[in-house]
This record gives sequence, structure tokens and C-alpha cells, in this order.
Amino acid sequence: MFGYCAENRQIFPNPNSECLFQGVLAVSHTCSPEMLFEAYSFGIFPWPQQEGEVLWFCPDERGVLFFDKLHIPQRLRRSLKSKTWSFTVNQAFDQVIDECAKIPRKHESGTWITSELLDAYKAFHKMGYAHSVECWQEGRLVGGIYGVSVGGVFSGESMFFKETDASKACFLHLIEKLRENGVEWLDIQMVTPITESFGGESISRNDFLKLVAETQKKSISLTF
Repeated sequence: MFGYCAENRQIFPNPNSECLFQGVLAVSHTCSPEMLFEAYSFGIFPWPQQEGEVLWFCPDERGVLFFDKLHIPQRLRRSLKSKTWSFTVNQAFDQVIDECAKIPRKHESGTWITSELLDAYKAFHKMGYAHSVECWQEGRLVGGIYGVSVGGVFSGESMFFKETDASKACFLHLIEKLRENGVEWLDIQMVTPITESFGGESISRNDFLKLVAETQKKSISLTF
């Protein structure tokens, strides 16, 4: 476990820098739990472009979902009522991230979750910072989502489904768990059609970093 300190930035430059090019803060050829911890502590996240190269982002516009603005589409409400799924938390993290890694990127070959990131996030999970929500149907993993929690800020990373709406159900289950812990919002990094349908929106990097700092001061300790 790392000791959280909002002033202890040793690896990455200041994310408030006005000199970022398309939100890229740094480039590395490695990814470690130590790097992940500092990055998420300061609103930074990794996005590998290929094996051996990791770009670290703090984009000009950041996707967030405030839970008081959460919207659940009626079609999804009807769909979920008909399901008999069960959910767990942190019971199959490795399986969830492995499934997420199989999802190809649009218009590109491969996935953004490289083998190096898989190892780093799995180690991060064992340290208690990366978490997953799993959806099961008759003992079979049919959906999941994983993300990172540092300093009371939860950042959603990726999700997958093998049954229609299973990943969305996991997303809602995650929000329910976060609310139980006093969390009021979720870092979704980028607004996608799915997260926008739930009420996701974009805010400026400056506003996002202020939100992170305000949340960190509340000293929220997540328990799953």
C-alpha cells in the first residue's frame, strides 16, 4: 500500500501545465503500480498506443458523471427487470480485465490494454486500488467493469459484456456501491454515447482537477 499524499508528485509533471499537447502529459516505456498510483492521485491516466509505449493523459476536457444527474434510460430499466443476474465485487478482477483487453479499438488493430498494463493493474488490484464489478448468469461471467480508486476519487476504466446490457448493469451496480460509500461522482475520462446516455458530461481540465482536490480533502475511504 502506498501512502497517499496530494503533494508527493515525483514521477509526472504538473497536470495544470498549459503546455500539454492534446492532453499528453508524459510518455513512458514502462507502467508500474507506483506510476499508476501517482498518476491517479493527480487526475492522470495511461493510454498505451502500442506495446512498449504509454502515453499519460490529462485532457483539456474530462468526462465525469455526477450521481445527482444520473439518468437510466427507460429501455434499460425494462431490460434489467427481466434479468436474473447476480453481481459480485472484486471476486474476478483478473477475469474482468482480461475480457476487457480482448475488446478491439475502433479503426485500430489490437486493444489499449497491453500486456504490461494488464500486469500493472492486476498488481494494483492486489494492493487494494483497482476494483471490479462482475455480472454472473448461472455461474458464467457475462459482464464486468473495472476502475481505480485513489484518494476517494474513482476512475472507471473499461467494461465488457457477453449478454446484452450486462456491462451497463455493472456500471449501475458500481455507482450504487460508490454512493453507499459517500461518493458523489465518477471519473469516466471521456464521454461516450453510453456514458452520455447515463448523464455523463465534459468539464474543463481545470475544473476537473479542482474537483479531484476537493474530493481528496474529504478523505473518503472506499469499502467494497
